[in-house]
Amino acid sequence: MTTLNYGSTTLAPELDRDFESALQTCRTEIPGPLPHVIAGDDRPQGEVFDRRDPADPGRVVAKAHAGDQQIVDEAVAAAQAAARGWRNLSFAERVSALRAAKIRFSDNAIHIAATISAETGKSRIESLAEAQESIDLIEHYCAQIESHNGFSTPLRPTATDTTTDVLRPYGVFGILAPFNFPVALAVNMTAAALVTGNTAVLKPSDKTPRSTDLAARLLAASLPAGVLNVVHGGAQTGQLLANADIDGVAFTGSADVGWGIIRTLSSGAYAKPVLAEMGGSNPAIVMASAVIDDAVEGIVRSAYGFSGQKCSATRRVIVDRSVHDELVTRLSARIEQIVVGDPGRADVFVGPLIDEVVTSRVTAALAAARADGATVINGSVPPGPGHFIAPTLVTGLPRGHRMTREELFAPVVTVTTVDGIDDALAEANAVEYGLSAGIFSAATEETDRFLDEIQAGVVYVNRREGATTGAWPGLQSFCGWKASGSSGKGGLGPWYLPGFMREQSRTISAGR
Repeated sequence: MTTLNYGSTTLAPELDRDFESALQTCRTEIPGPLPHVIAGDDRPQGEVFDRRDPADPGRVVAKAHAGDQQIVDEAVAAAQAAARGWRNLSFAERVSALRAAKIRFSDNAIHIAATISAETGKSRIESLAEAQESIDLIEHYCAQIESHNGFSTPLRPTATDTTTDVLRPYGVFGILAPFNFPVALAVNMTAAALVTGNTAVLKPSDKTPRSTDLAARLLAASLPAGVLNVVHGGAQTGQLLANADIDGVAFTGSADVGWGIIRTLSSGAYAKPVLAEMGGSNPAIVMASAVIDDAVEGIVRSAYGFSGQKCSATRRVIVDRSVHDELVTRLSARIEQIVVGDPGRADVFVGPLIDEVVTSRVTAALAAARADGATVINGSVPPGPGHFIAPTLVTGLPRGHRMTREELFAPVVTVTTVDGIDDALAEANAVEYGLSAGIFSAATEETDRFLDEIQAGVVYVNRREGATTGAWPGLQSFCGWKASGSSGKGGLGPWYLPGFMREQSRTISAGR
């Protein structure tokens, strides 16, 4: 497959054809209810739930069994039984198994992308880029553990003692995957846990069971039985896993759920690690000296890609008063050009929201904004079924309005007027979140202030390809501050793997 990333804008014609064929297959050839996978065996137990295509809710695209306490406990027990053998393999052997999986991901990239699109409504370019990211994530973590010699470091010897500092796996990680990147983020957390010597129990989102199940099976095909187990289900199954006899959790999702997990795993005799990425209310600052064309394109691509259902999507535009009117006028015109619809169409940039619950919440929020005096500028949506919300710009809200503070997770952007860089930074930092942020400015003193004072882990300066989005393995780290992250370190970057391990100092005496 041609190499893609989240900044890509076009596909080769043959890739378009292959994707459309694969998407049609995914929509019409639905496998039986997905079983849990425990110690390498399929376990078709539990109530069956279905997943409907958000572009056409009348179409079922996946079914799966929901796990109960017994299933979760058995999956954790299988991971515990496999833990010693897996951690005692050399890191080179673990890397070899994961690189074998990487080849399978590459060979199945079109099918992966089509499955993602069928379940989420994600556009073809975004879906294909996600498939590519999963391949790059596996290689990134394999290369990292190799470059660190398995995180084993000789310390200064004495005349009688030899000491080695090692990072060792915790044991069993519960992995709670999100719906918005059901393959890439599942692979991100799972591959990191596995390559460092942990075993895992992975729970896909109940909105995307088929996508994450596919990723898990591609990973598990070269692993010993029990190293990677899969338990399907919704929020209740996730709670059971977080409360199970595990040694840590990797989570991507909402702040409310994530911080609840952190409190749960901190409430025992000792705290267990939680590596959590939890969303953001991400600002794009546009100063008077900005190149407005770049700002408009960067905001549109970050705010409306995948219908705004990215943790790092631009939620807030913070613009200097002197260029407010020009920016809003040009953003409004650009929104009119965005094509909304079924991802089966090649020209679609914005697909549906994930389900009717989110769609209703967004509709209510926009109605409340109008009632509070805002101007709501919309594009158009296609007729017929589907959970579609037009790309939307909201201006004229009072300073500090809840829509400028919370994460709506939709293709909706607020615009706040400020006076100068001090005001801009104060407004940008006036939220609980701190995931990503961007600035457009030609003034070095302003961009330097931004880099020094912005309270966010992923920051961009004058980035036309995406004002606040586009992180890629090895190119950017995806690290949340404040309510957006639990560890101060991020996936995709150089400091993620050590979060899955704990330090041990080993001194061996030669004797007298």
